[in-house]
Amino acid sequence: MAATWRQAAVRDPFDLDALARVLAGSRFAGKLHFFPSIASTNSYAMQAAEAGAPDGSVYFADEQTNGRGRGAHTWESAVGAGLYVSVLLRPQLAPTDALWLSLAAGLAGQSAVRQVTSLETDLRWPNDLLLGKRKFCGILTELNADPSFRHAGAPVIGVRHAVIGIGMNVHQTEFPPELREIATSLHLETGRDWPRQELLAALLQSLENEVSALTESSERAAGSICRRLEAGSTWIRRKRVRVEEREDGEGGFAGVTEGLDARGFLRVRTPEGLRTVLSGGVREA
Repeated sequence: MAATWRQAAVRDPFDLDALARVLAGSRFAGKLHFFPSIASTNSYAMQAAEAGAPDGSVYFADEQTNGRGRGAHTWESAVGAGLYVSVLLRPQLAPTDALWLSLAAGLAGQSAVRQVTSLETDLRWPNDLLLGKRKFCGILTELNADPSFRHAGAPVIGVRHAVIGIGMNVHQTEFPPELREIATSLHLETGRDWPRQELLAALLQSLENEVSALTESSERAAGSICRRLEAGSTWIRRKRVRVEEREDGEGGFAGVTEGLDARGFLRVRTPEGLRTVLSGGVREA
């Protein structure tokens, strides 16, 4: 990022008492942790998880000085400009079902934006939220799967904890030069400011519903997630894409998307046959 660029701070404070009242009775009640500035909410949440922090702990900040995206990417986190939040979960899920959690988080973000702004957003697999062709919300899910984890006294291979990090561009009026063609914000798309408080409350309430459904019946929830992704994403079927398997952009393959497999991974029809995207970035070809 150019050293001369800096997003102007926006005055949109959180009312922590009001937020606590809205979330009373949820898994997040009494577990909200706010930071005026922090290096990375996800890094902090992962450390807190290892130290025994409970399910439903929420870590959010006015600013991140070292916000992280997927892979080696950073997340621009200017003061007061966006939502920077990480949620610690301890779901009763097998590691093979973990992708559904990440996909569900994308749907929760999509639902929250719809509730607050009435905007219909696109969802790029696995969980980037777009307005038009530009990204305004990214989600980073990090897991600790423990083969010695015990459930009901019996050893099982399960997800010991998961941290879902969500960065949402809300008030930004501009971006550094290298992001201007690919990034946007709710303000840039609508010409108005939306309260982060309402977006955060709606996001956490939607995430609560998604996680509860997954832990009650992962098979039934997976079917619901697939149906909603098909309805709410232009990327799941008939989209010509390029899959970047390496951070440097080398390698990869191109084709047309052909739905999700039974585990939630994206399928792409290439000239050589059907391939499954297990990792990497998906971009429009």
